[in-house]
Amino acid sequence: MKKDSGMNAVALTNREFQQFRDLIYRIAGIAMSDAKRQLIAGRLSKRLRHYGLGNYGDYFQLLMKDRGELQTAVDLLTTNETYFFREPKHFDFLREKLQGDLRSGSSALRIWSAACSSGEEPYTLALLLADALQARPWEILASDISTRILDKAREGCYPLDDAEGIPRTILHKHCLKGTGQHDGQFTLAPSLKRRVQFRQINLNQPLPEVGIFDVIFLRNVMIYFDNDTKRQVVQRLCAHLKPGGYFFVSHSESLNGVSEELQAVRPSIYRKPHA
Repeated sequence: MKKDSGMNAVALTNREFQQFRDLIYRIAGIAMSDAKRQLIAGRLSKRLRHYGLGNYGDYFQLLMKDRGELQTAVDLLTTNETYFFREPKHFDFLREKLQGDLRSGSSALRIWSAACSSGEEPYTLALLLADALQARPWEILASDISTRILDKAREGCYPLDDAEGIPRTILHKHCLKGTGQHDGQFTLAPSLKRRVQFRQINLNQPLPEVGIFDVIFLRNVMIYFDNDTKRQVVQRLCAHLKPGGYFFVSHSESLNGVSEELQAVRPSIYRKPHA
């Protein structure tokens, strides 16, 4: 294996940059702008060092032959930052509905966190449902394209500082402080974690059979899609949303010109009309 010295100086050429842009668009539907050049170079540089490769072109050729390494590259390039109770107005709205039309039903309430990253969003939903929904059973599907980030989400251990956004009463009632090797961390009570199912799902491909949901969260991911990909992804997800169900995007996103099937009820919150 080649020495590590000087590897940080490897430059990502224009051709190589375009190769990786095309690759991640083809696989994940993510359109990376010129501003993402440093992100691609930075996140993949450790893989060049791992294999002792002298340029990104050689690493790209490796990806064409090694599906395991291809998944690693996809994991590195698609992971997004997230945190507990992000965009809290969404959870205020959902709590309101959990005391209204989502309060009761003949079946379990089902919510899909459709780009769950490291798990903070689905676990936030679990904390909210445990706190606000007493009578109706519930379950959460959490999906992401990245296998690496899903492993982290399943483990569900976070630094204590990450608990800042969790209301104190909910934190004390439903979370556990780590000890031993998990000192300085916290996690959810096992009874809640068991109700969150994590699955690898690529939203840019035909979806597996996952059933119908009362609520779907698709937040902070469409900003990476072009308009055609946005329309296709939202259409796929809408097929799994119950009539009368709610669809959440982030406050920086909109479905204007993306979906005629969903109707806005609040900024960044939409509803599928009843048949």
